[in-house]
Amino acid sequence: MINRLDLDALQQQLAGTPLQDWSADLPGQIDTKLAVGHGDLQRWYDAVQALPPLSVAQQELLQRFSFDGPCDEPTRAALKTALQGLIPWRKGPFELFGVHVDSEWRSDWKWQRIAPFLELKGKRVLDVGCGNGYYMWRMLGAGANSVVGIDPNWLFLCQFLAIKNYLPEQPVWHLPLAFEELPGKLQGFDTVFSMGVLYHRRSPIDHLLDLKDCLVKGGELVLETLVAEGDAQQVLVPEDRYAQMRNVWFLPSVPALELWLRRAGFVDVRCVDVSTTSVDEQRATDWMRFQSLPEFLDPADRSRTLEGLPAPTRAVLIARKP
Repeated sequence: MINRLDLDALQQQLAGTPLQDWSADLPGQIDTKLAVGHGDLQRWYDAVQALPPLSVAQQELLQRFSFDGPCDEPTRAALKTALQGLIPWRKGPFELFGVHVDSEWRSDWKWQRIAPFLELKGKRVLDVGCGNGYYMWRMLGAGANSVVGIDPNWLFLCQFLAIKNYLPEQPVWHLPLAFEELPGKLQGFDTVFSMGVLYHRRSPIDHLLDLKDCLVKGGELVLETLVAEGDAQQVLVPEDRYAQMRNVWFLPSVPALELWLRRAGFVDVRCVDVSTTSVDEQRATDWMRFQSLPEFLDPADRSRTLEGLPAPTRAVLIARKP
């Protein structure tokens, strides 16, 4: 597993940067995590190892995620079977040698809304809560020099490794770490993404401060989160669940979120997108067969959740560390 994480290449990439010392400590930290592991980790990793050997002849990361190359039907069937061993796929879609991984989320739609406001060319990027890495590949497509993602979910790591198996030279790495496991004040990334994380945090301002500490001076934060309507003093706090999610703590209004970012020391704060999530953007598929957004909304009023709260609306804000 360690070899598949390609930490040597990551250390080479980060040599001479403010992240050099951190990268030197990563092998020991990952070894410790692997010693604990997960009950299904071997099964998921076996699925990665079952991927048939194929060579990518064409790849597309800017307009969508796809790669292709010579692949006969029996091999394509073997590829699909191996990838199905990693179900459920939450983020995507991926097009791999003619296999369409139809994920729960149409993550490409969100990326299309965000991408026009990004400047990633030559940037060193951190993706906090990166999931299976879909957005990391799109960041590379947008010109990022390197992308490091962190997410403690072992299934998401194995899904990423399945993709990286065919694009081993790309400067992108998924580390099975929680955000709290990063050292303080890294101050080494040009751009930090936090998408779909803030509302899971009991202390959202602390999360913003920690994100700022990961950035170089002048670096940029891209923050995407659930929001509510209202003025700068409006924050929705669910009593229990929100859209059947237990761990949702705060849904600020966009003005409140802008205020939080300024209080955390960010400047040039701006909201670039607000979108209500549709049942076409998040839904069950053959690659994610559990309940999804359509089941989490009031069947008589799709503008409300089952709990009677406003249906999920997400905002994207960009801010700079001075």
